[in-house]
Amino acid sequence: MTIIELFVLAVGLSMDAFAVSICKGLSVKKAGAKEMCCAGAWFGGFQALMPAIGYLLGSTFSRFITNFDHWIAVGLLAFIGGNMLKEAFSKEEDEIKSDGKSPMNAKEMFLMAVATSIDALAVGITFALLPDVNIFAAVLFIGVITFIFSAGGIKIGNVFGTKFKSKAEIAGGLILIGIGLKILIEHLIEKK
Repeated sequence: MTIIELFVLAVGLSMDAFAVSICKGLSVKKAGAKEMCCAGAWFGGFQALMPAIGYLLGSTFSRFITNFDHWIAVGLLAFIGGNMLKEAFSKEEDEIKSDGKSPMNAKEMFLMAVATSIDALAVGITFALLPDVNIFAAVLFIGVITFIFSAGGIKIGNVFGTKFKSKAEIAGGLILIGIGLKILIEHLIEKK
């Protein structure tokens, strides 16, 4: 996987966290450096942790699935990307809940960070099935890119509202589906 492909994948994965950060930015009175770094650390940290866990799981079980691993990779990425597209076009609005505490309380941030990083776990499993993935670089890219997008999302949400939420989810979904198709095409070409 090249640096460009890794960067594009990291951007695609960060779109869920970016969209949630925009919504979170609506609930903070002032989106300063503290709030931006808090969101970036939670979302970026979990987006980095989950592919590492997925990679370990995938590496453990890869010998059992090597004959059809490319189909698993395509299926996972298409499912994640399709889910992001579905959410982007959904008529339901995300509710921004606040339990009266700080809008950046640890329990709420933890739950949102886990929820937005489940797709990164699946991508980590996919990484274990691909021959040329540097997991350390991948985890670093995903974590840093998500940190930047999440921190920016807090500020954007605070300033502009939900205007960019669905566009971010659409972009993320299309990127993940595109990477899945690329993996399938490369595998089919190698078989010839």
